[in-house]
Amino acid sequence: MVESKKSKNPLLPLVAGCIAGGIEATCVWPMEFIKTQLQLHAKGSKPHYSGMISGLTYTVKTSGFFSLYRGLAPTLIGSVPKAGIRFGLNSVIKDSLRDKNGQLTMSRHFIAGLGAGVAEAVIIVAPVETVKTKCIELNEPFLHGLKFIIRNEGLQGIYQGATATALKQGSNMGLRFMWFNEYKRIITKDGEIPMTPLKNLLGGMSAGCFSTLGNNPFDVVKTRMQGTKSSQYSSTIDCFKQILRNEGVAAFYAGVIPRLGRVVPGQGIIFMSFEAIQEFLVNFSVFN
Repeated sequence: MVESKKSKNPLLPLVAGCIAGGIEATCVWPMEFIKTQLQLHAKGSKPHYSGMISGLTYTVKTSGFFSLYRGLAPTLIGSVPKAGIRFGLNSVIKDSLRDKNGQLTMSRHFIAGLGAGVAEAVIIVAPVETVKTKCIELNEPFLHGLKFIIRNEGLQGIYQGATATALKQGSNMGLRFMWFNEYKRIITKDGEIPMTPLKNLLGGMSAGCFSTLGNNPFDVVKTRMQGTKSSQYSSTIDCFKQILRNEGVAAFYAGVIPRLGRVVPGQGIIFMSFEAIQEFLVNFSVFN
């Protein structure tokens, strides 16, 4: 593919990913907040709202505008290194999977994304998402949520739902990178036409839509396993079975609209930011 400059230094995508991750997380957090709230309500309970707009309106009226950013602190702390690991490791795995002509198939792009997703899940996402979910469910700030987990579940409680998180994050990144790279190949006509910020924005948005629809069931299970009522599930598989038996297939798509509302623009922002930041940073000798 055509790129203004090409660097094989893994530090470049890592740093560009870190910066892009912080930008994306801050921009779309309110939608993530509402999505998580919707997923925490089991079938039969009576939530105060049923969608993103009503959720945003209700939260601002009852708790104030800044309550929409409840839980952002642990996520922002995690988003920077998480995105760095994601883009940095994806680049390293891709380079190791290239054929003798330097090319990658769709399946290899999926594997690279899958590996990066599982790594970021184990290192960053599982503990951060657990604290975030507790903070949102309890409507408490970061330190209160962390204290709640340690007091009631011990330090191991921070890694509650780690398996579900790895399944969700691995499949998510595999689908997302596979889609974006295939989109990029088609749009550039195999590297004959350069990418633009708008093309990267649209590519990231479409990749976010594709991955969300493809793996929302994993996201629902992950959220349930990290909630305050997770003790009713003996394992990730048991959580899948209970949701299917008691609530039906539709429950696996709870919160999908708010999640799309958060993921689609978010991925547009992060892919566009990543590509632009990478093009800027490559001019510095430390990244060459």
